[in-house]
Amino acid sequence: MMLIVFLVPLGLFLILAAFIVVVYGRLWLEAFTCGADVRMVDLIGMSLRGVSPRMIVTAKIMGKQAGLSIDRESGMSTHCLEAHFLARGDVMKVVRASIAARHARLPLSLDLAMAIDLAGRDITDSIRTSVSPKIIQCPEQTESGQQSISGVSKDGIELFVRARVTVRTNLNQLIGGATEQTIIARVGQGIISAIGSTDSFRTILQTPSLISQNVLARGLDANSSYEIVSTDIVHVSVGNNIGAALSIAQAEADMRTSKASAESRLSMALARAQEMVALIAERRAELVLAEAGVPIAIAAAFALGNLHEAPNSTHSQIFPKIWHSLSEGA
Repeated sequence: MMLIVFLVPLGLFLILAAFIVVVYGRLWLEAFTCGADVRMVDLIGMSLRGVSPRMIVTAKIMGKQAGLSIDRESGMSTHCLEAHFLARGDVMKVVRASIAARHARLPLSLDLAMAIDLAGRDITDSIRTSVSPKIIQCPEQTESGQQSISGVSKDGIELFVRARVTVRTNLNQLIGGATEQTIIARVGQGIISAIGSTDSFRTILQTPSLISQNVLARGLDANSSYEIVSTDIVHVSVGNNIGAALSIAQAEADMRTSKASAESRLSMALARAQEMVALIAERRAELVLAEAGVPIAIAAAFALGNLHEAPNSTHSQIFPKIWHSLSEGA
């Protein structure tokens, strides 16, 4: 009876051990022979946590064979890969990117690669762009046709410019750095500024590289995910004479202002003239009224005896007109 009690647990243990060996033995042996440092208990734990043991083992074997550190403390450990998988990261993409970065001698740590992957950026494409820079059209071309950046030089001539910007990924700024659209906007701003600071449009036509030098000197790739390698001008064309158009518009505006001011002064002058005509008529009426009161005043003076004839003179000599009128009245 004691033997049966002893043999049953032993049998169950052997069955469980045989099951584990059958399921995980080959995978563990593969990792062991490659020096991938994966324990059997880790394989069992992966299955319980819903992590693919085959993927983790394959990733560690790839890293080991490529020369990556798989140290449990600071390298590509099993728990580190499991955590990245559980965080919905792409383990194989991170490992491949780390291998590519090591071969290209790029400063990419495993933590940074995982952070870039979890941030939603394509880590593989970022490594590829770091190794083989890509070209960005500035401005961005649309389905409606080729677009150009418009700038005006100091002499008022409009220029249309298209450029190609060669960039490579700045891995240290890939998280939180400005994107491709920001690079296009900054380069466009630099092109407009370079054209605007030129005295004559002919200078740009003769030396388009002045725009490239101006753009590179401004450090437009600061705090961005890309590093500008070069800026090449592919097209320059002459547009309208903006300066002349602005001068004409200003002259027309000044003419309209002067005309309005002249019309205002004319209206004021005409109104003043009418006021003077009315004032003259008023003064004439006052004069006629005053003249009408003169004979009455003289008659009143005679009646009061305030008006006397001077010695040795006649009325007609002193007051010829008044005397004549009074004589006729008599």
